[in-house]
Formats: sequence, C-alpha cells, structure tokens
Amino acid sequence: MSDGKIYVAATPIGDAGDATPRLRQMLETADIIAAEDTRRLLNLAGRLEIPITAKVLAFHDHNESERIDELLDAARAGMEVLVVSDAGMPTVSDPGYKLVHEAHEEDVPVTVIPGASAVLTALAISGIPTDRFSFEGFAPRKDGDRARVFSVLADEMRTMVFFDSPHRVGDTLAIMAEQFGADREAAVCRELTKTYEEVKRGSLDELAEWAAGGLKGEITIVVSGAPYREPSPDDHVDDVLVLADSGMRMKAAAAYISARTGVRKKELYEAALAKRDEDL
Repeated sequence: MSDGKIYVAATPIGDAGDATPRLRQMLETADIIAAEDTRRLLNLAGRLEIPITAKVLAFHDHNESERIDELLDAARAGMEVLVVSDAGMPTVSDPGYKLVHEAHEEDVPVTVIPGASAVLTALAISGIPTDRFSFEGFAPRKDGDRARVFSVLADEMRTMVFFDSPHRVGDTLAIMAEQFGADREAAVCRELTKTYEEVKRGSLDELAEWAAGGLKGEITIVVSGAPYREPSPDDHVDDVLVLADSGMRMKAAAAYISARTGVRKKELYEAALAKRDEDL
C-alpha cells in the first residue's frame, strides 16, 4: 500500500517565527508543494532558511479543479504532497477545500499540520466573547450586497469574524452599524503578528468613523453577537394563522408553534385570535 499522503499546512500570517516544526520539516522533505502563490512560498522558505527541493506547483482558486487529479495521483504513487496558502490555514477562505473533499471521496490519506490562523488570533486578542462564534469570510464588495448579508446576520447571537479589504473597511463598518446597531461592540484587528499590529476596539459607530479614510494592511473584524431577545408572539402569530387556515384547530396550531419557538402557547393563541378578529 502507498505511504503517500496530502498534508494541509498552516503558514504564518505575519511573523515567520510562528512556523511550526512540522511545517519546517515538510517544507524540506515534501515531494510536491502546492502553493497558492509560489513566490510567497519561496519568500517564506528564504526567511526560514529552508532549501526547497520539492516540485513546486501553483495551486489557487483559478486552477484548483485542474490540479486535483494530479495531486491525488501523486499521493497514490507514494509521494508526500504539501498544500499551503499565502497565510493561515488552506481551505479557510483559501484554496484546498475541493482537494480535501475529493481526497476523502477517493480514500487518499489527508492530514493537517495546525498553525497560525487569523480567525483564531483575532478572536483571542479582541476581548469579545469566544465561547460561540461564526466565521463569515470576506465581507461582500458591493454596498447593497453587504447590507443584505448583514441584515440576515443582525440577530446572530454568536460572535462573528469577517475578513475585509483595508480600502473598504470604513464603509463595511458603517453598514454594519446600520444593520447591527451603532452601539454593537466590535474590534478591528490590523496586521496581526506583524510589526505594526494594531487592535482597535469600540462600538461599530466609533470604529466606522475611525476607519472612514481606509486603513493599511490585512484586516480582520470581530463583532459581538446580538443580545438575546425574548421571542414575541407577534413574530410568530402569522405561522399560527397559516396552520389554522389549513384546517388545524387554533389551540393545536398555537401549541405546535409554541413548541418550536419558545413563545408561550397562551400568548400565541390569544394573539392569533386577536389578529383574526382584526382581519374579519
């Protein structure tokens, strides 16, 4: 049986000293290195003073699908295939997901070399609750798209982490303030682990004003989740009426929706009766 394997490895997000011993070893010994940007790979290897003897292939969003079979075949043939992105963990807003998915489908061994992550680093340094969080990737480019996405996320109670362009971050924060509320706590993390690392905390309104002229460097935004809101009968009374109109008894419909929303059955029932009377 082949000893080949695909290694998905995190690379430093700034400080080259964050390269793990396992990453250093694989950079030296891998047979093939699939890199999002081959120039950045060679730059990192130079800073780490590691000679690259592997075959180096470009592996990015535009050619990932075409490279998959080649990399899987190499692993099947007994080669060690190292996959790296420009910074952080491949597959997380970076190439690699399709390859890992297909590797599992084809029973090709895959493992991960953990390491630096902008998402986790920003969470840890933000001072915003980390017990439950969601990673939302890059904020959309267009204002209208950002407004729609943030509107959907307005009631998300977990801490949210976003990547954003330094040139758009002021507009992004302003739209977040509109959709999430001007007083929502957030942190803008800039150039994490690098010489000019900066973390600015405040309300979304304050941060939008601070970043209005744009910023420099890699940007990660951490936004606190929405405060808990007691479910209201008004939010779900239409669901009760729809069930009642379909033939279910009103009390049974209220009980059904109550069990799924947490709204008290008596309050739902009375609100549904009142609204039905209004509509008559």
